[in-house]
Amino acid sequence: MQTTGLVAASTLLALNYKCSSTKSRPNILWITAEDISHDLGCYGDPVAQTPNIDKLASKGVRYTNAYSVSGVCAPSRSALISGMYPVSIGTHHMRTKTHDFPGLPKPYHAVVPPYVKGYPEYLRAAGYYCTNRKKTDYQIGNPISIWDECSNKAHWRNRAPGQPFFAVINFNITHESKIRTPLNKKAITDPSKIKIPPYYPDTPIVRNDWARYYDNIATMDTQVGELLKQLEDDGLAENTIVFFYGDHGRGLPRAKRWIYDSGIKVPLIICFPDMRNAGVVNDNLVSFVDFGPTVLSIAGVKVPEHIQGQPFLGSQKKAPRKYIYAARDRMDERYDMIRAVRDKKFKYIRNFQPEKPYAQEIPYMEKMPTMQEMRRLHKEGKLHGSEKLYFRETKPVEELYDCLIDPHEVSNLAENPKYKDKLERMRVELKKWMDDINDMGFIPETEMVEKMWPGGKQPVTAKPNIEIDGKKKIFKISCDTEGASIVYTTEDGENPHWLLYSEPVKLKNKYSIRAKAIRYGYKHSEEAATNFILG
Repeated sequence: MQTTGLVAASTLLALNYKCSSTKSRPNILWITAEDISHDLGCYGDPVAQTPNIDKLASKGVRYTNAYSVSGVCAPSRSALISGMYPVSIGTHHMRTKTHDFPGLPKPYHAVVPPYVKGYPEYLRAAGYYCTNRKKTDYQIGNPISIWDECSNKAHWRNRAPGQPFFAVINFNITHESKIRTPLNKKAITDPSKIKIPPYYPDTPIVRNDWARYYDNIATMDTQVGELLKQLEDDGLAENTIVFFYGDHGRGLPRAKRWIYDSGIKVPLIICFPDMRNAGVVNDNLVSFVDFGPTVLSIAGVKVPEHIQGQPFLGSQKKAPRKYIYAARDRMDERYDMIRAVRDKKFKYIRNFQPEKPYAQEIPYMEKMPTMQEMRRLHKEGKLHGSEKLYFRETKPVEELYDCLIDPHEVSNLAENPKYKDKLERMRVELKKWMDDINDMGFIPETEMVEKMWPGGKQPVTAKPNIEIDGKKKIFKISCDTEGASIVYTTEDGENPHWLLYSEPVKLKNKYSIRAKAIRYGYKHSEEAATNFILG
């Protein structure tokens, strides 16, 4: 089957976007902070030092019910880039590009259905300049077609004059690893002022990790302030919609990697340049799968029908959600399978491998001083009450929490007769969702990957075909690999700017055309090239 990539507005707009429809489109800036929960001043945290984010919230809308689809990075970012639930496209295991397992290639990239595209491709086809600084971690490799720029230096300033931009800036100072490294770093935040969740032992080591976490949040806030000043200095603040959000919950035990609210509930602030709804607090349920289609809706780009997320802003806005969903599967070296559904009040969790304990050892996680402290105290029999929950030998098959009364999710109501109807309703809703999206969690990873990479070898995208039509003065590019995205350039050199191909492109008198193709999860194709001079 031949494809010419996306069926959308011509990529020639990337060079010649002076049409009024493109000029009127807003710029969009995504600011992503790694591994943070609602531990910000604007969310009512008295310890957090976040004046820049708090100011942004005062000018925008603060969402109180925004959720990742997973408690960890790679599946979450897969959902962000695709608008699809990871468990429905084979990107649900953490991670695909590391760790050694019998029967699995190392690394592997998930081969997703051919219709799945990163939403920036649709923006690029509509004339946007799309940049990412720099984290990808999408589980599908790093397709050359998604971004105009993807590097530590990627910036909206590198676009052509007047071109609308979509830019992602990722801050990793709040990442789990930054809490524990270096171990001898002295905390600035006063540890005694921090309110520790009841599932942690209240010890100096635990408090010190939390204090360092707050220190990192303060540093991140300063970085956010510097970035927003760049936007103002460039005269772009008046036409740029700013998103600020966390990529999943805080990087501490029983938060990151888990689908309790501590692992999936994230801050989300959206600020429009006209100050619409400034200071408003919105409690609508929002999922990561909704972010991409919402950006398309705001930008005036049609949301593809296959996308599972739903826009919550813009011309294609849908009715508010009744539920959000989350999943936990393999985490690094340890397999598990947990699913969750949540409404505004209750969360239902289904443990499909209840025979496995919560506290499986994951080497990367074990480096955190809090984790070491918890294991030491457990071994010595010094944990009490909720502190012991994490170390049960098995998990209950079902968990049900009233998240308004019990925000830390430590009081399981699943066996309480009073909540029988609620339990049944949430159980049915979770099963319906899993069926609707064709949840792949029941397929062994080795079997799934064999279908993606037969014989353990990565498939290769076919070399694109370039066709010159001298009479119509256009060139066309196609690829025999179903679902392949195509990029092209007329530049020479090793690192040209690759433009996204979506439909025939007008020729100039003299051209040297180079093209590549990529099906997500496949290897990039060989480069095709041709030269011509119009008569």
